Amino acid sequence: MSLTHVRMAGTISSCGFDSGDRFVVGAWRRSPIGPTIDVMWARPDGTRVLLAPDDETADFVTSVYAFDEVRTLELVATATARHLVLQSELLELRLRADGPSFVLPPRPLWFTRFVERPAAWALMGVRTWGTSPTGVQEWYQARRCTFVSSARATLGGVDLGGRRPLRPACGFGFSESPPWPSIVEVRPTLGVPEGWLAQRRGRPVAAAW
Repeated sequence: MSLTHVRMAGTISSCGFDSGDRFVVGAWRRSPIGPTIDVMWARPDGTRVLLAPDDETADFVTSVYAFDEVRTLELVATATARHLVLQSELLELRLRADGPSFVLPPRPLWFTRFVERPAAWALMGVRTWGTSPTGVQEWYQARRCTFVSSARATLGGVDLGGRRPLRPACGFGFSESPPWPSIVEVRPTLGVPEGWLAQRRGRPVAAAW
């Protein structure tokens, strides 16, 4: 089956907290549905929740990743290579990365699959190529990675405590974010069958909140 390459660009910010909650926030300036943001939330009991600003974003993200619950609500975020500020009626999250950055140059997809994948797994415990739970091939090409130096999160007005590694694994897809809190500039490429995105649009969201 021939695949169409769908390219994206943005940041992935991730952090765990004393409460056991773990968050992975994708802030996308380029995606098949335009600029958007999504929050992948792993609760302490392992429940996987997607927070999305609209049904179109929820439909797109759930067509690639696996969740137990999906909630749509207003999300307002400012995301750069050094900080993330996210606000909503449920969750407020602030991350800052002040340390040195690891910068990687552009490279072809074959390099990410065959060379970068074993190196990234050995050094960081992350996979840069694989297949998602829904059968979508993914190439994750990080361009810059900076570790989070300070973090604060409140959930329903309750402070979640200090930052912690993203452990245990969140289980959203084939790969995990680095175990230590980080902000990563990334250029994902999705390998999907022709017409895949059009077929996924309009599929009902699992739950609304």
